[in-house]
Amino acid sequence: MIAPADPIIERGNRWWRIATNTTAKSCALMSRKPIGSAGAFIFLVMIILAIFSAQLATHAPNKQSASNRLLAPSTAHWMGTDEAGRDVWSRVVYGARVSLYVGLVSVVLATVAGTALGMTSGFIGGRTDIIVQRIVEMFLAFPTLILALVIMAILGPSVNNLIFAVVMALTPRFSRVVRGCTLATKEEPYIDAARAIGAKPVRILSLHLLPNILAPIIVLASTNLGIIIFIEASLSFLGFGTPPPTPSWGRMLSGTASGYFQIAWWLAFFPGLVLSLTILGVNLLGDALRDIWDPRLRGR
Repeated sequence: MIAPADPIIERGNRWWRIATNTTAKSCALMSRKPIGSAGAFIFLVMIILAIFSAQLATHAPNKQSASNRLLAPSTAHWMGTDEAGRDVWSRVVYGARVSLYVGLVSVVLATVAGTALGMTSGFIGGRTDIIVQRIVEMFLAFPTLILALVIMAILGPSVNNLIFAVVMALTPRFSRVVRGCTLATKEEPYIDAARAIGAKPVRILSLHLLPNILAPIIVLASTNLGIIIFIEASLSFLGFGTPPPTPSWGRMLSGTASGYFQIAWWLAFFPGLVLSLTILGVNLLGDALRDIWDPRLRGR
């Protein structure tokens, strides 16, 4: 007599297959998507800068020196110094911590919240779906940056408030995409079969529905990470992001950098270059993941 399969082991094997399949498809970037590999390399370099900023920085990021004000790039100061005598390279390296921390945490929270909201709304349907979607449309009526700016103006500048504002601004957009995927997937025969054998909604959502819409969710998260980093830099540029003296790429571009640009071009050039490269790398990686995961684009 054959012993019945352990549901816990089967569940673990299912998620293990999903994880290995995801890894295999992501590794395909190296062979099929060289531009995506370049984006992944740029993003990896920025992550290394953020993790090892204390070791890579040549000076204390907030150390001021009146005798070293507005020095041009040199061997002592690779990216020059700012109007307060602070080393620009060190501030750029430490600024990677803020931008990537806000970007990664925000995209994870927005993805989780948007996925839960979109799946629940689309799966339950009826009056619940109507009410949820009307609320979502109220948030979608505002441009993402404007909505985040309004929330930051109410809460005040801080890293946690910045993350909350970005998550609130992007969760409705995530939920709308996930809801569309849910509406299409819940009509599949295997969902009807799960209902027929008495599977509970939570089991259907977690074991049957979520694994089959995971690909567009991953693509959505990767493509929106660049938008989140841009929003963080924009809010910091406007003075609503990370409070001083914490280094931030957006704050380094604001105020004095624009005022001193004619006599100290490096103040805006290097932070802007690193910010642009990071967003470019994330977008290239997101486009490659989209091409790999989307079956309509696999032949291209």
